[in-house]
Amino acid sequence: MAKPIRSHPLARSRLAERANQWLILAWEKGWLSVPPLDPEALWREAARPLGETAQQAEHGGRSDEDVLDFRERLVRLADALSGEARLNALGRAMAHGQLVRVIRNRLRFGQLWSERPDLISTPIAPPIVVVGHMRSGTTRIHKLLAADPAHSHTRYCDAYHPLPGKIGVKRLTSSVELGVLGAVNPWLQTIHPMKAGEVEEELGWIAAALHHSIYESQWHIPSYTSWGEARDPGSVYREFDRILRTDAAARGLEDRPRVLKVPAFTEDLETLTAQFPDARLVVAERDIDAVHRSAVSLVANQMAIQSDACDLAGIEAEWRRKLALREARVEQALSGWDGPLSRLRFAALNSDWEREIRRAYRELGLSLSARALERMRRLMQESEDGHHADHSLQLARFAALD
Repeated sequence: MAKPIRSHPLARSRLAERANQWLILAWEKGWLSVPPLDPEALWREAARPLGETAQQAEHGGRSDEDVLDFRERLVRLADALSGEARLNALGRAMAHGQLVRVIRNRLRFGQLWSERPDLISTPIAPPIVVVGHMRSGTTRIHKLLAADPAHSHTRYCDAYHPLPGKIGVKRLTSSVELGVLGAVNPWLQTIHPMKAGEVEEELGWIAAALHHSIYESQWHIPSYTSWGEARDPGSVYREFDRILRTDAAARGLEDRPRVLKVPAFTEDLETLTAQFPDARLVVAERDIDAVHRSAVSLVANQMAIQSDACDLAGIEAEWRRKLALREARVEQALSGWDGPLSRLRFAALNSDWEREIRRAYRELGLSLSARALERMRRLMQESEDGHHADHSLQLARFAALD
């Protein structure tokens, strides 16, 4: 079935509208209870399946500092959701569901690490970190590097269901979730294509430690954003490191460099490189105005589903500020970096991606095999019919509205 035309950055689907109205009715009639966003209520619901072991699980594999950091993040995020986000019914239900899952997964990881403390000390190969703003070409670079069989990557089903488990179950669960999300938000795959078993960024892993980045792109939570930007993110990246090492051990990928990519790395690059001092960095660069237009489109799409009070001008201003902050932090971090580094320009990749990838491999001290190059060529050929062209048409349509 053809997707509806996205006529405005804040457009939303009929199904989203209907789901929102149905939830309002269900709460008014008492068919369903209003999902709480109070941190203690969220914690009780998430911890219920673990029973008396929940308290021990909270501390499993973690320092007291990391435990307290998560608790404070939860309280502050819940306060911002209640006081600032102006969520509609669907947004409230989605926020509740996300936070319960984050807490529950955190407790289950703690339970696992209490039983298997060796997992979080798994030796891993030095990672390859793709650094850049969202919409700057990081996804293309990420997928090209991940196509190399000498490297490893994170799959969508592992990014958003990171606990070790049966891959068939994780893929099925992820496919169902993506189907539901795609029905509610029919433009999601156009903006950021995702499939359960394919290459995906690790945004879900820093979201698991309540880093603000995934949440500020869905909800208007300025107090949590400003607090998070000023906060030392060390606890977030220590949790990220534990999840990465656990995933590598569970999948037998310890000896293959993981290609990592999250746009928020631009904000926290000094912390990230301190956590992984042997990393290789690939920095994606693109005209900031083009990045801004595309980023606003993504954020507006996410926010419109969950709030009836979205302010497009406010989103545009906030992401001008956000991109400037991230740009400054990247350059500050790189000024002190003496490890392997390659910069890849968006336009140059468009012109001759193979030349640019060959250069990146030389600068990073990596060997580019014929097999890797063949896989990359196949990937680029398949992407010619991808969703990115649809998003470009949307951006052109929005520009015509100005």
